[in-house]
Amino acid sequence: QVQLGESGGGLVQAGGSLRLSCTASGRSFSSHVMGWFRQALGKEREFVAAISRWGNSTESAAVKGRFTISRDNAKNIVYLQMNSLKPEDTAVYYCVADPRPLNILIKTGKYDYWGQGTQVIVSS
Repeated sequence: QVQLGESGGGLVQAGGSLRLSCTASGRSFSSHVMGWFRQALGKEREFVAAISRWGNSTESAAVKGRFTISRDNAKNIVYLQMNSLKPEDTAVYYCVADPRPLNILIKTGKYDYWGQGTQVIVSS
């Protein structure tokens, strides 16, 4: 069982940066794939980035080159560094976790554990 708690959201101007953090509880954190989804108002939830237990990562085309996902297994934390933010990045960002392999999760997009979300607002 993994419980997730996000922090770091807020209001930022376009072109700025934010770093989201997700703290996980549970002894199995290091064995789980960790990731981020987001959902903008009136839109479907979309995949942002994910990272395997060994540090292999993948990002969506919308954020590639601007967002970086990383993890610290010793601290049970996963980060999402967001640079060059755009108004279209405005959304609630959710931390996710799942014990299945990253290559499976890339295909299914289904994660077992979800955090409550943190709001990111990018002003133009």
